[in-house]
Amino acid sequence: MTDAQKHLALAHFSALIDEQDARAQAIATQSDFLDYNTLDKLIIGVCGGDGIGPTITAESARVLQSLLADDVAAGKIEFRTIDGLTIENRAACGKAIPDDVLAALKECHVILKGPTTTPQAGDGWPNIESANVAMRKALDLFANMRPVRVPEQGIDWTFFRENTEGAYAVGSRGIHITDELALDFVVTTSEGTRRIAKLAYEFARANGKERVSIVSKANVIKTTDGKFLGLSKEVGADYPEITTDEWYIDILTAKLIDEKRRRDFRVFVLPNLYGDIITDEAAEFQGGVGTAGSANIGKRYAMFEAIHGSAPRMVKEGRAQYADPCSMLRASAMLLAHIGKSAEADRLNAALDKCMTTERALVVTGRDTGATCRAFGDYVVQTIEA
Repeated sequence: MTDAQKHLALAHFSALIDEQDARAQAIATQSDFLDYNTLDKLIIGVCGGDGIGPTITAESARVLQSLLADDVAAGKIEFRTIDGLTIENRAACGKAIPDDVLAALKECHVILKGPTTTPQAGDGWPNIESANVAMRKALDLFANMRPVRVPEQGIDWTFFRENTEGAYAVGSRGIHITDELALDFVVTTSEGTRRIAKLAYEFARANGKERVSIVSKANVIKTTDGKFLGLSKEVGADYPEITTDEWYIDILTAKLIDEKRRRDFRVFVLPNLYGDIITDEAAEFQGGVGTAGSANIGKRYAMFEAIHGSAPRMVKEGRAQYADPCSMLRASAMLLAHIGKSAEADRLNAALDKCMTTERALVVTGRDTGATCRAFGDYVVQTIEA
């Protein structure tokens, strides 16, 4: 390694430290959560993304509009369509989120967002940051909440994944110091950890969940994971009625497939990377990532999305109209619950349980052997109204 290479790396690292220090100070002074009841009008942004995103997002928005028709007619809720988050537009701008799209998103209170394509090495797109990661940071959506329910197997899990720190905080800004050495960075802050832990424990208390499991790899990644584990345990001490246990991510992954042990878990709180991986595994128990929705919650904004990708191959092969909207519809039910529409959320979830599991009069296969996205949406609406 030459002195010049070392100095460039140190300058890069110094800039990241300054940036993350400023962020840590900013989130420590934030106000409390926005109260939707104080709004004259709630604005729901509908941002289709790319690939199959526009198809499944438009269908989910149509179901939401049906459930919220009275509030829309009364001027209490407004739906806004936000285009421009395609990979082509992002690549042309050289930004994860174009400025005009971000400005439009910030005019909304909650967002229903379709999947977006993230460039990877060798695919021909420029090395721009994931739109999901960028949106979570720009809107400070610090909590990713993913429920998984399989009652017949005793599975009732809710995951609280820290959304803005960890390995993803500056994931596109690592350094190739030499041809032989590359470094990436992991970020953990005190306030970032405390607020995700508190949200998990508050959810457990409010919903009668008796256990919170803190997940880390603090035995090996001693500084950042150690901080996450230690501070989460401190938060847990304020909730004496809730049992706190701690798990390393590797053994937890094993125990989730243990038919006896997995019944004991209820609420999980975990750093960004581990949460991304383990929630995809967990979704397989209820039928795969196409069946699970995701909430991204901050104090000012909230965004709801499917947990699967944009499936560009389906679009290339002309199969976008056969895309499965179930994950996005589950996210729509979470959106309804978040804005205080619990009855509507229950109606949508009950309809999805029937359409996806018990009745299955229509089945989406992703091809012309199954129903179209639109036909399945009609099926869900008819089931709700029956």
